[in-house]
Amino acid sequence: MKLLVATRSAGKQPEIRRALEAAGHEVVFPDGAGILEERAESLLETGETFEGNARRKAEYFARRSLLPTVADDSGLEVFSLGGAPGVRSKRWAGAGGTPAQVDQANNAELLRRLLGAPESKRRARYRAVLVLLRTPDAIPEVFEGACQGTILEEPRGTGGFGYDPLFLSDDLGRTFAESAPDEKAAVSHRGRALAALIEALGPP
Repeated sequence: MKLLVATRSAGKQPEIRRALEAAGHEVVFPDGAGILEERAESLLETGETFEGNARRKAEYFARRSLLPTVADDSGLEVFSLGGAPGVRSKRWAGAGGTPAQVDQANNAELLRRLLGAPESKRRARYRAVLVLLRTPDAIPEVFEGACQGTILEEPRGTGGFGYDPLFLSDDLGRTFAESAPDEKAAVSHRGRALAALIEALGPP
């Protein structure tokens, strides 16, 4: 199946492409589909839930492309912070600049919020929600994934993106930024949501 994946994130695209292409599906992203970025896109991730944001993105890009469309919204939830940054993960520190500069600012804000906190207050999880629309008018299909970990006091590793250098995975015993892409994909929130999506899609 040819799928439009409704993200322009340079961090997410390789993870999603690897999983879907390995399952035999053809993947195209908005730029590859000739969908120019418009101001309306900036308003798609202003909801209060991952599912709500993913659904808005799926509906928007399905209408523009007329292709089966998958949209993702995901983020980090720190339990002692009441689930923050949650749906604000990407914009938590309010920083501008390159993706790397935004990630750096967000990680600095996370470290500031948890300064001096014991390990018991550093427990967190990554969550991802995927919404599939097989046609623009189809009933949305929702797939979720989560993984547990602890926020470190300082970053480790140079891979991944977002909060990966601070997220010590329970499954791997190291941060996602220290892990190979296939290792991360096997246990990550997005990897688990993608596995559920692939099962629902069936044979390509």
